[in-house]
Amino acid sequence: MSDRPNKAPAPPERSADPNQHFGKPEGGWREELYEVIFESHTRTGQVFDLVLIGAIVLSVVTVVLTSIAPVADAYGQWLLAAEWLFTLLFTVEYIGRLLCVKRPDRYARSFFGVIDLMSVVPSYISLFVPGSHVLLDVRILRLLRIFRILKLTLYIQEYSMLGDALLASRRKILIFLSVVFMIVFLLGTVMYVVEGPQHGYTSIPTAVYWAISTVTTVGFGDLVPKTDIGRAIASFMMLLGWGILAVPTGIISSEITHQRGVRALTERRCTRCMATGHEVGARFCKSCGEALPEETP
Repeated sequence: MSDRPNKAPAPPERSADPNQHFGKPEGGWREELYEVIFESHTRTGQVFDLVLIGAIVLSVVTVVLTSIAPVADAYGQWLLAAEWLFTLLFTVEYIGRLLCVKRPDRYARSFFGVIDLMSVVPSYISLFVPGSHVLLDVRILRLLRIFRILKLTLYIQEYSMLGDALLASRRKILIFLSVVFMIVFLLGTVMYVVEGPQHGYTSIPTAVYWAISTVTTVGFGDLVPKTDIGRAIASFMMLLGWGILAVPTGIISSEITHQRGVRALTERRCTRCMATGHEVGARFCKSCGEALPEETP
C-alpha cells in the first residue's frame, strides 16, 4: 500500500450561474427572454436589471410615502396610481420569469421566486383587505439581486458561506437560546417576587420582559428596580448579558472558520478573464462561466 495520504474529497461543485438550476431554454424567444431577465452579460440584460432595481426602490418609496398622513392626503391618488403601476410591472416581470425557464416550478419555490410573488400579492389582497398594501415593503428584499448585477461573486461566496455556517450551527444556537430563555424566565420570576406589583412588576410576563431588555443590555428605562436586592439582581443580569451576547458570536465565527477550511481554493486561472481563487473541483469560472483548465494532480 502507498504511504501517500489519501486525497480529501473535493467539495460539491457550485454552478457558475445559479439560475441554471431553473433550466435555460435552447433557442427561440424563451432563450432571448431568459438572457435579458436572468443574465447580465448583454447590454439589454444590464439595462433591464438597472431599470428593475430603480423600479424596486421607487415602489418602496411610494409605499413609505403612503404611510405619511400629510403626504397621503395631498397626493393619495397619485401614490395609489404609482403603486398599481409598479404592481402591474412586477406582475408582468414575474410571469415573464416563469415563462422563460424550463422548470418554472423550481423558480416559483426558490427564494427570489417567493419574494417576487410576495411583492405583488399584497396589492391584490388590498382589494379585499384594506391596509394590507403596506406589506409591499418586502420588495426591498429584491435588491439582493444587485449582487448578481454588479458581478460581486466574492460577496455571493461569502454570503453562501455565512448561510452554511448558520445552518451548521443551528442546533448549538437553538440550545443557547433555550438556556437564555430559562435564565430570563427564572430571573424575571425572582424579580416579580422581590419587587412586586407596587414597583411596576405587575405580572411574571412583565418581569420577564424586563429581564429580556436587561440581559440584552437594552434597558428601555420604563421599568426599573426600586429595592436594593432588585438592583443587585439587575446588576448581575447586566454583567451576564455581556457574556451571553458573546456566545453566539463565537459559535458562528468558529463555523465560518470551518467553512473556510472546507472550501479550499485553487490557483487555477481562467483563460478568458484571468480570475483565480476557484474552488476545488470547479469546472467553470466563477466570474465569467468559461470552462477552467484541468486541475494539476
